[in-house]
Order: sequence, then structure tokens, then C-alpha cells
Amino acid sequence: MPAADLAWLLAAFALVSLMFPGLAMFYGGMLGSKNVLNMIMMVMSSLAVTSVLYVLYGYSMVSGNSLGGLGIIGDPLEFFGLQSFVADAGSNGAEGLYWAAFFILFAAITIAIVASGAAGRMKFGAWILFSGLWLTLVYFPLAHQVFTFTDEESGYVGGWLRNVIELHDFAGGTAVHMNAGVAALALALVLGKSKGGHRPHNLPLVVLGAGILWFGWYGFNGGSAAGANFLAQYVVLTSLLAGSAGMIGFALVEKIRTGRATTLGMASGAIAGLVGITPSADAVNPVGALLVGLFSGAVVCLTLKWKTKLGIDDTLDAFAVHGVGGVVGVICVVLFAASDAPAGITGILFGGSWDIVWRELVAITVTCVYSFTMTYAIAWTLNKTIGLRVSEEEEYVGLDVSYHAETAYDSGRV
Repeated sequence: MPAADLAWLLAAFALVSLMFPGLAMFYGGMLGSKNVLNMIMMVMSSLAVTSVLYVLYGYSMVSGNSLGGLGIIGDPLEFFGLQSFVADAGSNGAEGLYWAAFFILFAAITIAIVASGAAGRMKFGAWILFSGLWLTLVYFPLAHQVFTFTDEESGYVGGWLRNVIELHDFAGGTAVHMNAGVAALALALVLGKSKGGHRPHNLPLVVLGAGILWFGWYGFNGGSAAGANFLAQYVVLTSLLAGSAGMIGFALVEKIRTGRATTLGMASGAIAGLVGITPSADAVNPVGALLVGLFSGAVVCLTLKWKTKLGIDDTLDAFAVHGVGGVVGVICVVLFAASDAPAGITGILFGGSWDIVWRELVAITVTCVYSFTMTYAIAWTLNKTIGLRVSEEEEYVGLDVSYHAETAYDSGRV
């Protein structure tokens, strides 16, 4: 591997690392001021929990040889402790330890997004336990199915969705975004509605967080190109276009619905567009990327309307932005994929084969059903045993004070 490739991959890793404080600010600004630090703790602790589990068995469950050749889950003991990666193989390129580090970030940002469904009302210790169980039982199996390739020469068996169903998902629209959004919905349903609701307390913080997330997305998608190559340039462009068009799509629908376009809506629309382009970044041309972003932003805005009517308290809208946005992104592969894009897929609107339709729909169905069912079961079991929800008094005071003995804004001190 040329040194430039490795340099870009290390830079991409650094960009994705910034998504954690970015998400913490994005989510924290959307909450009331008495729960900001708790949300920051939930997001940042996701990286801590994931790092430990990934070293012990997570990398093996995601990237290991599939147990029984079924393509469902990797052998959890194959790379236990990552001991096989500590010696320099002399390739001068990205080796197993780099990809382990890179995909720790993918797993950690996924569970961090799920925190939306628990904002301001879940015990912090219960969140840590839930995170570990969710990664083990939900994320690792789905990531194996979506990300791991089969190597016929070595007899190495990869994931079922990637290799048998032949899903096209460039950088995680299913295993990351769709999975996290649906899981946030399931967790929110188990926890129930918050007392008194939540209103954003700091919109500039939300916009700053969204900007940092967007910045990190160039590493998320660009690093998935596996080098400093044409594909990396291509997906950086399509990511930029989709995020920009997502703002427009969300703002247009919001203006039609309410008569006003809002700052929060523009920030949410940008993230929706970026979610939408994640599975299709290498499959659509520049005009297609604009359509992906436009549709993602518009559909997410419409979903938020119905979420409110149904009384679902996914406080920070992960289900709409990431769950529905991820579904839209995968469907856009079916519709807008262009044969001249790097993936070489032709969508049905350009005369492509309808064979791609069932493959993407199976991936959507498997991801959503598995994620919702397993997340609900995990949350329900924990709620019945250790209890997930804080007391009414703790919720009223705010979790910053009641769980962390801190406040985000203390104007009483000099």
C-alpha cells in the first residue's frame, strides 16, 4: 500500500473520532440544560464500552470466520484480544490493527446514536450495561452480516447479507444508521415518555455539533474507500452534495407544513442527507446524490410529524433521522444507482434489473426486524430485573445533578 493511502486512512480515523464530541454537542443542545452532561456522558461512554468489548471478542464476532458457515456471526474467539495483530507484518499499509481501530469507531457511534431513545430518563449504570449487551447481541451480528466478505480461496466465510443476499451498502446504512434508529425506537417504547418533555436549550451548540458530524462523515465514508484513491474523492463529493440537499429537503417540507424553516430543521436535514448517502455514496452520480439528500431530508421531516402524533418519545429523533433516513438511503440505491458511478450498479429508474429490489428489501427487513426485536427484548429484560428508568424526583432535578453531581452552566460561581 502506498504511504499516501495509509496517511489518508489515519486521517480518516481522526475525522471519525471527532464524531463523538460532535454527536455529544448535537444531542446535548437538543436537550434541556439539566441533562446536557448526562447525554455527553452517554455518548462518550459508548466509545469506552465498545473499545473494551471489541478487543476482547467484538472484532472476532464482526470480522471472524462465520460460525458454521452460516454467515450470521463470526467466531468470537478467532481474534480474541487482538493478539495476532501486535507484530508488524511489514506491509507498510493498513493492517488488521488499523481496521480494528477504525471499526471500533463505527460500532461505538452506532450505540451512541441509540442514546436518543433514553435521553433524560435512563439510569447511567443501566445504560452502560445495556450498551454492552446491545453491542454483543445486536450490532456485532448485523455488522458481520453486512461488512464481512467471503474469501473463497481461503475458505473464509463472511456475512449472509453481504455475500448471499448481495446487499449493496457502501458504509453502513443498514448496520449503523438503520440499526441505531430502530433500536432507539425500541428503547424509547420500553422506557416510556419523559416527564414534561424536552426542548432544545442551545441551538448554536446543535449546529456546531452537526457541523463536526458532517466533518467526520468525510472520514466515515471516505475512509471506507480503503485508500487515497478515486473512490475516496468520489464519496467525499457525494457526501457533500447529499448533506447540502438534505438541508433543502427538510427546510422545504418544514416551510410547507408550518410556514417556517428552522435552524434545528436545517441541522437535522443535513444529518438526514448524510445518513441517506452512506449506503449509496459510491452508487449514485452527483445529480443522484442531490436527489438522495433531497428525499432523505423531506421524508425525515414528514416522519417527525407522525412521530409526534403517535406520542413516541424518541427525544432526539434517531428513529426518524437515522432509521428512516437509512431506509431511504438503501432504497435510493435501488432507484438512482448510475452505471457510471464506481459501484457500477444501475437503478431501476435508469433501466436496471429489478433483481436488485428484493435484495435491498430483504436487507432492510432483516435489519429492522432483528434490531427492534432484540433491542426491545434486552431493554424489557433489564427493566424487569435492574430497572432502567430513574425516579421521578431524579428526572425532575435532572440527571446532571442527580447522577453526576455537575451542572453544564453554573452562573452562580465567579
